[in-house]
Amino acid sequence: MAVGFLAAIAICVPISDASAQEGSVQSTEAQEADPYNDEAVLGLRPTTVPPEGSVGGMGDINLYPRRIIVDRRQRVATVGLYNRVAATGEYEISVRDLVMTPEGGLVPTDAPDASATLERLNPASDMLRWSPRRVRLAGNEAQTVRVMARPPADLPDGEYRSHFTVISVPETDEGLTIEQATGAGSGGEGIGVVIRPRFAISIPVIVRIGETTLDVGIEAATVVETASGVAIRLRLTRAGTRSAYGDVVVSADGAQEPVAIARGVGIYPEVDYRDIELFVRPDLDPALLQSGRALTISFVDDDVSPGETLASQDILVP
Repeated sequence: MAVGFLAAIAICVPISDASAQEGSVQSTEAQEADPYNDEAVLGLRPTTVPPEGSVGGMGDINLYPRRIIVDRRQRVATVGLYNRVAATGEYEISVRDLVMTPEGGLVPTDAPDASATLERLNPASDMLRWSPRRVRLAGNEAQTVRVMARPPADLPDGEYRSHFTVISVPETDEGLTIEQATGAGSGGEGIGVVIRPRFAISIPVIVRIGETTLDVGIEAATVVETASGVAIRLRLTRAGTRSAYGDVVVSADGAQEPVAIARGVGIYPEVDYRDIELFVRPDLDPALLQSGRALTISFVDDDVSPGETLASQDILVP
């Protein structure tokens, strides 16, 4: 006689692994100060409203801010976790190393496509401490997590990075009844599988030591017609010892608003460039894209010198 049984499988689904959000042309960046006050940091009075500029994925958790930067002078930072749904959730908190690929994606260091840039990665995981490492949040509840960097005294100048990761812990059953284990009453024999997804979301933790340098450029910019509409394609280049992070803004004479904008574009030190494609606004006046019209493409810093234009290029609509 065949015996049926029920198996529970948990599948980990990384959602925001540093950079889909950081490098996405659809991401946004917060301009406001961190609303998690000192009391919230101490866990006394957590906020119940997710701040503007927080990052979320397919799961039920939001993180704020979008990225963490610490140095020898400011070694402690806080991350706000917000359960944005009504149900209670439990979450594991860890730090892991991800590497940017030449295509701009972020993958674990043991992934096959990590080999091209892995040797240029400077991980920060060994110098990071965080607490707590597991939290349980009621619906619409928030909590802060403290992250501390302890860089060695002889660490060379440069930028080191790992990723603060929160993974949802699926609810588990107390056990199986005899009927469930044997498949009795199920109307048939065989194997039953329960799949419980484990959603994950990550933000970068960047440790900067001493003086760092950055040079950004724009190359091969052009306007193209695609199946999804008119787009601007370009290559954003990076050189130096630190990452680039900011907004790609396309403007035109006579337009009060940007023709197109990609917020929160990041390029990490293990790669020298990223190819970007951003679509023009759907409500844009077609006259601004007539052949021969001039467009200006700028990369505006949102890191060391917020608002400063780090690179610019003028192009003509073909």
